Amino acid sequence: MSGGGRGRRRLGAPWRRRRPLRTRLALAVTAAVALVAVGVCTAAFFVVRGALYEQLNLSLTQSARLAAQRNPDSGPDTLAGECRFLAAPACAEVVPADPAKDPAAPYLLPVDATTRAVAAGRHAPFYTDIVHAGHPTRMLTTDYAKGRALQVALRADTVEDGIEEAAWWLALIGAGGVVVAAGLGYWVSRTGLAPVTRLTATAERIAATRDPRHRIELPPPGPPGSPAREDEITRLAGSFNTMLGELEQSVTAQRRLVADASHELRTPLTALRTNAELLARGERLTPEQRERASLALGRQLREVTGLVNDLIELARDEEPQPLVEQVRLAPLVEHCAEAARAHRPAVPLHVRVAEVVVPGVPARLTRLVSNLLDNAAKFSPAGAPVEVELVARAGGGAELTVRDHGPGIAAEDLPYVFDRFYRAGAARALPGSGLGLAMARQIARAHAAELVAEAAPGGGALFRLTF
Repeated sequence: MSGGGRGRRRLGAPWRRRRPLRTRLALAVTAAVALVAVGVCTAAFFVVRGALYEQLNLSLTQSARLAAQRNPDSGPDTLAGECRFLAAPACAEVVPADPAKDPAAPYLLPVDATTRAVAAGRHAPFYTDIVHAGHPTRMLTTDYAKGRALQVALRADTVEDGIEEAAWWLALIGAGGVVVAAGLGYWVSRTGLAPVTRLTATAERIAATRDPRHRIELPPPGPPGSPAREDEITRLAGSFNTMLGELEQSVTAQRRLVADASHELRTPLTALRTNAELLARGERLTPEQRERASLALGRQLREVTGLVNDLIELARDEEPQPLVEQVRLAPLVEHCAEAARAHRPAVPLHVRVAEVVVPGVPARLTRLVSNLLDNAAKFSPAGAPVEVELVARAGGGAELTVRDHGPGIAAEDLPYVFDRFYRAGAARALPGSGLGLAMARQIARAHAAELVAEAAPGGGALFRLTF
């Protein structure tokens, strides 16, 4: 039996997997409602049947009491022999405990040993269903007098007809309940799974077109002040829309990065090819021309290498968690400042640091601080200092500020200084790829820090990094 049950389960599981979710939900709802309808109709049938028999038993009890009152001390004999009526008077007879005292005429109703036991007081009164004169009959056997029992009977045609009619009506109601359950299951499956259907269609459309701009239509919100009535499916659709929005932003940023990178690489690659072709015809050049072309080629190679390295750094995801460690910012800032002084000796750097420890990736934080210092030194005129200050915050964390005394950032350029490849009008003549600040903000966000730019009081630009 257990092997057969497992076999049936193995056969049923693939069938369930092959059915669509809507069909399975409709069948489940139909089965549940149909089971309830059939159960209610079955319970109602037994309740009606019991009530009708209870009414008949009450009529038999009243008939027995009436017969005993009319014949208070009758001997064994038939008291009323008319059992052909559908209602009272009932047919009745008195039966002795001793069969020797039976009358000469046969009894109208069946008499057995249990009847004699009731007459003798050894058995409680009881009801019996019999067939009398071709009709269903209900009989009551009860005690009458000492050594005698009273039997009364009524035809049960009306009760049987009522039970049969109730059975037919309840069967019709049950069948109608099953049909209604099927319709309700279909409606529930269509209504309940409509957002899932839209979600599936949207996902398939995105997979076919590779366009993440599509969204799932959500139900309109309720009136202001009313409580939100979002079910699980609506929340799933909203989460899917949010994910699509993030995906669209990611795809858009990726496409913009590729377009900007191709645009930025086109000029240095063209110059590289020109100088390479020029050096290939070196026999036609003077030694001075070959030297200038070689220097230009080396400079352009360094620019392209730096640009590619910046692009690789910018395209990297956040550092994995195992690489995070407790980093002392003071020596890290001092190290970056020394490197900036060596790179731009004409710009003095004034550094004030406090002992601060933050969780992070040392190499990435070094790149972040170096980019900020290189940017400040690039825009500072010779002799104008760059002020770097690292302080511990009262509520925990740290704040690093880098301030230069250059031309500053125009108000219209402030919202875009951290965009990839964005270069303000004053910076277009200066070397650089326009990726340093974008990379700095990306590293800051990966370390749960905030990097903002603002105009410094008295001129210049101020970058504030808050951990």
